[in-house]
Amino acid sequence: MGAARSLHVPPAEPTPLHSHALDHLRFIRETMERATAFTAISGWGLLAVGLTALAAARLACSQPRPLWLAIWLGEGLIAFLIAGAATVRKARLSKAPVFSMPGKRFALSFAPPMLVGGLLTMALCRKGAYSLLPGMWLLLYGTGIVTGGAFSVRVVPVMGMCFMALGAAALLAPPSWEVWLMACAFGGLHVIFGAVIARRYGG
Repeated sequence: MGAARSLHVPPAEPTPLHSHALDHLRFIRETMERATAFTAISGWGLLAVGLTALAAARLACSQPRPLWLAIWLGEGLIAFLIAGAATVRKARLSKAPVFSMPGKRFALSFAPPMLVGGLLTMALCRKGAYSLLPGMWLLLYGTGIVTGGAFSVRVVPVMGMCFMALGAAALLAPPSWEVWLMACAFGGLHVIFGAVIARRYGG
C-alpha cells in the first residue's frame, strides 16, 4: 500500500480557459490578416535591393550631378526588377496569386506616388534643383509604401514611415548628409525590414 501511495501522481492543473481563448483569438487574427493582406512581398528581395542601393550610394558618391542621377535611376530600375521577380517567386512558392485583390490594391496605392516622383524628378532636373531629389524621392517612396502597406502586413507601413522620416531629414539636412541618408534609407532600411519580413512572413 505504501508503494502504491508513493506512485500516486497528483493530476496536473488544467490550463485556464482564458489562455485557450487568447491562443484561438491570436490564431484567428493572424489567419485573417494573411487572408486579407498582400503577403507576397519578398523579404529576401528587399534585402537584395538594399545591398544594391548601398553599392549605388558608394558609386554615386562625389560624382557629377548628371552621372549621380544616372546611377540612382539605374538603381531604381534594378531594384524594381529584383523586387518584382522576388515577389513573383514568393507568390508561386506559397501558391498565392500575385494579382489577388490585396495585391491589386497594393499596386494601385503604391503607383501614384511613384508616378508623381517621376514627374517631379524631370521638373527638378530641368531647374537644376538636384539637391531636392533625395528628400523628394524618400518622401514619395515612403508614402507609396505606407499607402500600399495598408493592404499588406503591419511591418510594411512602418517601413514606409521610416522612409518618410529620413526624407524629411534629407530636405532639412546639409547637402553633405545626402549620401549617408540615401545609403541609410534605400540601403539600410531595405536590408533591416527585408530581414524582418523574410523571418516573420515566410521569405
